[in-house]
Amino acid sequence: MMLNRSVLVASALAALSLGTVTAMVAPASAAPNTTPQKVCGSGYKTVNSAAVGSRGTVYLTYNASNGKNCVATIRSNPGTVLDMSAWIYVPDTEQGDDDFGQYASYAGPTYVYGKGHCVSWGGNIDNVYVQVNNSNCGTLKEQRVTFTR
Repeated sequence: MMLNRSVLVASALAALSLGTVTAMVAPASAAPNTTPQKVCGSGYKTVNSAAVGSRGTVYLTYNASNGKNCVATIRSNPGTVLDMSAWIYVPDTEQGDDDFGQYASYAGPTYVYGKGHCVSWGGNIDNVYVQVNNSNCGTLKEQRVTFTR
């Protein structure tokens, strides 16, 4: 299911009205033996990340050879399955990709062509959600939101 900007904004606003906004903290360490490169592919380099509370980290990666971004949400402590997601959206082109499900270690990969474009991305682990808008696009200041439901 592709996400469009209005769906992302509406989802974020609805979740914010139900939950608590918290400040971003340093990314948590990744699940043992799982890295964004293992999830997305060896040509992908981490260009940004956002902590999902203390539960894990959402990683934004980029592959310079094909111009694609990839997002993966990786748990700090894998174990029993939990609701998890990873998503990415390019507002300029209205292209996006997402992965929602129940996972023991990570969600994703999700891919989109992002060369020369701002990207919005995020994910969740259980009831903690992260959304980053206007990311990696020069002079625009990115907006980060973490909330719980």
